[in-house]
Amino acid sequence: MNQFEIKRLVDQAYDQAELNKEEITALLAADIDQLDYLLQQADQKREEICGDEVHLRAIIELSSYCKQNCHYCGLRKDNQKLERYQLEKGEIIKTAQMAAELGYQTVVLQSGEDEYPAAEITEIIKEIKNTTGMAITLSLGERDFAAYKLWREAGADRYLLKHEIADRALYEKYHPGMSFENRIESLKFLKTIGYQIGSGVIIDLPGQTPEIMAEDLLLSQDLELDMIGSGPFIPHQQTPLKDSKTGTVEMTLKFTALSRLLLPLAHIPATTALGTIDDQGRQKALLAGANVVMPNVTDSMYRAKYQIYPEKICVNEEAGDCRQCIGGIIASLGRFVSQNKGHSLRK
Repeated sequence: MNQFEIKRLVDQAYDQAELNKEEITALLAADIDQLDYLLQQADQKREEICGDEVHLRAIIELSSYCKQNCHYCGLRKDNQKLERYQLEKGEIIKTAQMAAELGYQTVVLQSGEDEYPAAEITEIIKEIKNTTGMAITLSLGERDFAAYKLWREAGADRYLLKHEIADRALYEKYHPGMSFENRIESLKFLKTIGYQIGSGVIIDLPGQTPEIMAEDLLLSQDLELDMIGSGPFIPHQQTPLKDSKTGTVEMTLKFTALSRLLLPLAHIPATTALGTIDDQGRQKALLAGANVVMPNVTDSMYRAKYQIYPEKICVNEEAGDCRQCIGGIIASLGRFVSQNKGHSLRK
């Protein structure tokens, strides 16, 4: 594809937030060296919509138990080599309060699908809300719809449920016993009961193509996501995909930039996975349309045990050091840490 055609498509995406599947596919398939204009325009759109503030979301990884057996994830049920843990209610609340003291405006409660009791999650949400006032994002996988409703009524603001790959056959291949339809219906239900919803994609999963990633973006538009994340696939040695290739920085940046142009009102994180495969990965994403960073505030004694993928950055850092480090990264780009909760830009 020549530069004239690239510019035409990028300008159309910038102006109208709309491209068809073939046009998205062509940009995703183009060499990153041809796409400086795409990255620049995504950054320009980010500045126009979000300004220079970067929202920090503090992640608490509350349990590494999981009943699922996803082919790419180190938390999978069949990984017998992982030392599992589950945080107590008091530990979770205390960690959230510490995050609030460090200046975080949002906490993300994340876990494997371990069936942590819904009533206890409800109590945790209420206590965090009452003592910190932080926005609360849940990332607890697929639960029954009654639990989603209970947690929303308790004060949870957002739900993050990544659809991972918008190809039904590949989704069900990599998620044995799970249904792609249920994943999408869950996201739609969460939206109808008032959650701000987030989803996301694993970039370069084996078998994934630019055509499938174009479908991911079109699906994300249809869902009217409030947040869309993308991180490179990183193989874990205790999974069926252990010998597969690591995803690339280049494809992740292309997807990030197109996410900003096609979903201009979505919050977009610079993911830890991207920072894991490239020292400058998060900075590159923040210059390609991203406006969110999600540092880990889980106690360092647990972090290495929450191993979706290996060699994750920052596992040995204390939360306070991590907050300072990420603040420095943001400042080095001429941006600043937001002092507001960063609710949906759609509202």
